Amino acid sequence: MSEPARVRASAGVAVRVAQVSRTFRTPGEPDVRAVDGLDLRVEAGAFVAILGPSGCGKSTLLRMIAGLDRPDAGAIELRDAAGSAAPRGALAYVFQDAHLLPWRSVQDNVALPLELQGRAKGERRDAALRAIERVGLAEAARRHPAQLSGGMRMRVSIARALVTEPRLLLLDEPFAALDEITRQELDDSLRALWSDSGATVLFVTHSIAEAVFLAERALVLTPRPARIALDHAIALGSVRDAALRGDPRFARETRVLYDALRRGSP
Repeated sequence: MSEPARVRASAGVAVRVAQVSRTFRTPGEPDVRAVDGLDLRVEAGAFVAILGPSGCGKSTLLRMIAGLDRPDAGAIELRDAAGSAAPRGALAYVFQDAHLLPWRSVQDNVALPLELQGRAKGERRDAALRAIERVGLAEAARRHPAQLSGGMRMRVSIARALVTEPRLLLLDEPFAALDEITRQELDDSLRALWSDSGATVLFVTHSIAEAVFLAERALVLTPRPARIALDHAIALGSVRDAALRGDPRFARETRVLYDALRRGSP
C-alpha cells in the first residue's frame, strides 16, 4: 500500500453491508422492494461511485448507510482503522439540493452542524472559515444563499459537510442540477478534497463520465430491487485532470460501465 493510500485508510471508515434488504409498504398499494439481499464491502479511504437506473435503490442504500433509514433485513457496520465501531457522528451527508438556510450567511450555514453540537462560537467560526476556504469560497463567507450561483451553493453544502471533519462522506447526486462546466469544476474540487482529507467517499451519480473521473471503484446496481450488477475497479491512476476525459483509457472505462447499465443484471 502506498503512503497516500495508508493515510486515507487510517483516516477513513470502512463500510460493511451484509445481506441488506429494504421494502417500502404503503396501505392499499403494492409493496416496493428497493434493495434485495445486497452485500458490499468498502475499504477505509476508498472513493466509490454508485450508479444505476432511476428508482433502482441507490439513494435508499446510501440513506441506510447514513442511518437515515433502516433495513428490513441484514446489517450495516461502520468500522475505523482499528476495527472498532465508528460513531454515526463520523459521517456527513450531502443531498442533491444544497438545503441552505436563506436567512443565514455562508459562514453561519457552514457552522450549523457545530452549533448543533454545542461547540463554542469562536471554534465554530474558525472551523467554518477553514471549510469555506477549502472549497474556494473564502471571499463569499458573508454572503447569503440568494447571492450565490448554483455551483457556489453546492460548494457551501460540501463545506458544511466537511466542517465536522467526517471520516465517511456520502453524496447523493450533489451536482445533478448543475451545468456541465460547473459540474466538472466541482468534480475536480471534490477529488482534491478526498485526496487531502483521507475520508471514505460514497458518491451516487447518474453520470458515467463523472463516476469514471472521480472514483477508484464503481458499483453498477440492477433495476429495482437493487443488487450489484458490476463491481469494477477504475484503473486510471491517482492523478485525474481535464485532459484525462479525452484519453482512450477514459473512454474504455466509461464503456465498461455503460455496458453494465444496459445489461441491467449480473
